[in-house]
Amino acid sequence: MNRLKEVLGRHWHRASQVAVDAVLVLAAWYLAFWFRFAGNAGERHIKPYYRIRDWGAPRVALISLAVFALFGFYNRWWRYVSTKDMWSMVRGVSVACLVSDLVVYFAHPVRGFALPALVAILDWLLLLGAVAGTRLVARTLIERPFPGQLVARGREVLIVGAGDAAQLVIREMQRSRHLNYTPIGLVDDNPSKRHLRLHGVKVLGTLADLPHLLRDNRPDEVVIAIPSASGAVRQQIVEVAREAGIPVKTLPGLYELLSGDLSAQIRPVQVEDVLGREQIEVDVRAASAYLEGQTVLVTGAGGSIGSELCRQIARHGSPARLVLLDHAETPLFEIEREVVEQWGFDAALPVLGDVGSEAKLRQVFERYKPTVVFHAAAYKHVPLMEANPLESVRNNTLATRTIARIACELGAERFVLISTDKAANPQTVMGQCKALCEWVVEALGHREDVPTRFVAVRFGNVLGSSGSVIPIFRRQIERGGPVTVTHPEMTRYFMTIPEAVSLVIQAGAGADRGQVYVLDMGDPVKIVDLARNMIRLSGKEPDRDVAISFVGTRPGEKLHEELWGDNEQVVPSQHPKIMKLAREPVDADWLEVQLEKLEQLAAEGDALEVVRILGETTRAARRVAVSSQT
Repeated sequence: MNRLKEVLGRHWHRASQVAVDAVLVLAAWYLAFWFRFAGNAGERHIKPYYRIRDWGAPRVALISLAVFALFGFYNRWWRYVSTKDMWSMVRGVSVACLVSDLVVYFAHPVRGFALPALVAILDWLLLLGAVAGTRLVARTLIERPFPGQLVARGREVLIVGAGDAAQLVIREMQRSRHLNYTPIGLVDDNPSKRHLRLHGVKVLGTLADLPHLLRDNRPDEVVIAIPSASGAVRQQIVEVAREAGIPVKTLPGLYELLSGDLSAQIRPVQVEDVLGREQIEVDVRAASAYLEGQTVLVTGAGGSIGSELCRQIARHGSPARLVLLDHAETPLFEIEREVVEQWGFDAALPVLGDVGSEAKLRQVFERYKPTVVFHAAAYKHVPLMEANPLESVRNNTLATRTIARIACELGAERFVLISTDKAANPQTVMGQCKALCEWVVEALGHREDVPTRFVAVRFGNVLGSSGSVIPIFRRQIERGGPVTVTHPEMTRYFMTIPEAVSLVIQAGAGADRGQVYVLDMGDPVKIVDLARNMIRLSGKEPDRDVAISFVGTRPGEKLHEELWGDNEQVVPSQHPKIMKLAREPVDADWLEVQLEKLEQLAAEGDALEVVRILGETTRAARRVAVSSQT
């Protein structure tokens, strides 16, 4: 019974529209005859025409309603009639009248008489006016989108969400005519909001009702106006809309709002929105209070992580000065301009230099005297570092040791190393080099004679960073495929760049001496599922429009990435999304001996021996991991 009521309720508006249109068709048909023969109603020769009228009435009604249905008259509510619908009505009424008139003309039973041409013309005019007029009146009286406007303009949108964000979206659509949008309804899972109105737009139902709401109303777009919506909810909306053939757009996600990036406004849904992980909330302004009035140095300032560090520090940290160090000219220029022009931070000081140059680093520290250092400069591409191990050791490991030593010597108060999940049980050159960087930070941080508070922050892949899988997949999809995946079971952790950086800043606030922090990356994502999602979001079907090709894992590449190693444990920290790595630091003297070997081999250019020593060092670290104070 409940199911029957639900079905009847769902289709009630269609039945009522058909009934009204049936009355309109018959009224127009009879009125056309009345106007044509109004002055001769009592004359005998008129009666055959009335027989034609009465015979044709039910047939005209049935034919007209069938044509109306074929032209989609009953696929949307009258309250949402648009200019596009009006032209569809003209076509539908014209076809219905033409077909009906031909049937009556050739098939009526009264011999010697024909359907008058004037009746056909009057019927068309009257029916067109009645059909269009009833819908315009319904739109005007029930859901007029804008004062003084009878029909919807532009693209009609169904908005998911009925909170503060949805109110802002509706108000902007109604106020800004150049956007060319008309909101026709809202969807929200809060039962108390059902049938409420936001700025005159009605809450039509819940997410469970979305499939039939899309069928009934046929909007041009669906807009997700829930910035905090989880990836699973966004994925559900995208799937339902995709089956209905309706594109989906979204407001900026919570991570974009947190980062202050509102330039996109309403934008197409991206794979970052539907990964299924909950967005992490960090009060960046409160977390970055320790940066206020400080001179902050960011190495690798032009990179994905470094540039986002500069943005968030400039917006929320209120440092006295922000020193931007990078060896790449163009990215450094761009982030310096952005910080100054977009975020209004005039105390940004760009420095072009190589972190591998001890002389340059000393010059920077002696001139600007940074008190807080974020060391984000590093080579990160695993296959490239496998092919260039000498540069990986120089730029990642030895440069970290150099800048850490100078920071100690010249009075930096905090030093935060940006590390990677590839340092856990490292199997590649890049991972081994970053593991050594962590040990350098730990060793210095545990020395009682070192006042600088050293920490490292380890996390996995960040979405959209240069060279990451998402930009690669996007380019492959644009070229028509194939999208190359290494292995069907391969998984990776993902986090947005603003989220990762906000947690890095948060971790720097704690800064336990010699501590390695691990960010909670949520659940791992299968790379092949990521590829399929990206293909579908581009409007294509995987394996039909764009092929997926499995190319095999690369040397040293893990099938499932790890955030901590076999000899490591994690314990909670003050922030629920930041964990502390519990392990004994390696012996500082032993580590120094290994670093000296690597430095000498790198200077000699002996790549094979560098790779061997890296492997031996990371394997031996578990055996010699004792406290530096022992």
